[in-house]
Amino acid sequence: MTFTVVARDAQTGDVGVAVQSKFLAVGSVVPHAKAGVGAIGTQALVHIGYGTEGLRLLEAGLSPAEALRSLVTADDLPERRQVAIVGTDGSVAHHTGTGCTGYAGAIEGPGWVVMGNMLTGPEVLDEMADYLGRTDESRLAHRLVACLRAGASRGGDRRGQQSAAVLVCRPRGSYGGHGDRLVDLRIDDSTVPIEDLARILELHDLHFGHPDPDSLLPLEGEIEKQVYRALRQVGRDPGGRAGLWPVLESWAGINNVEERMTTQGMIDPVVLKLLLEQAACTEMSP
Repeated sequence: MTFTVVARDAQTGDVGVAVQSKFLAVGSVVPHAKAGVGAIGTQALVHIGYGTEGLRLLEAGLSPAEALRSLVTADDLPERRQVAIVGTDGSVAHHTGTGCTGYAGAIEGPGWVVMGNMLTGPEVLDEMADYLGRTDESRLAHRLVACLRAGASRGGDRRGQQSAAVLVCRPRGSYGGHGDRLVDLRIDDSTVPIEDLARILELHDLHFGHPDPDSLLPLEGEIEKQVYRALRQVGRDPGGRAGLWPVLESWAGINNVEERMTTQGMIDPVVLKLLLEQAACTEMSP
């Protein structure tokens, strides 16, 4: 009833899972991940313990293959389960029970596994694997969601679409750096869950992404004038030059882009674009 990709990013060490299913709130049961430990997708006749216990076994030092063996051995219904595991070293393991319904299977590659059950056919997994083999997308969350798109383009879940989710973990990757959930997004009920997931992932980048230090612009000259005028247009008058930065910071906080305000006297082009767009909208309002 589901197709899933589980992967590790070889460059960053990020680990993650993305999933789509004709199942309400699939993100609440299938994806499991922990930074520095690994990622697991558990599906078919879902046993959430495959995720929670699997991560515990990985953290205790077992390899994905060893953890999988332990999970399957302890299970009364392994023939009804499907699971994929990736470790922080990129090693993988997966299991598709003989009792999984419809077309069911998995394909593994370097640092990733794609799997599914109740699919329209093997072409779903073939397309997902092909995408992962040729993509140059550097951001793991975007890569995972695009992989779901690839699977859906070849039929996906034969019952249709309902929900989708993406989970990516990185040490101190969460908002404020106090947790490891770099991306944790879910579409619980939709006729186009993958497209909705891609849309809110772009919003996540806007609000919680961090700027490329090389892209920061000096807050001076014409850019300073643009920011000053735009702040006044949106009702946040800096007064004089000394008030520009604190007022800009206040505006950024109100608009949930404070994570992009990293260096005083510099501005992220993404923040500048958002501010100028808001100012233009205000100017056009009656």
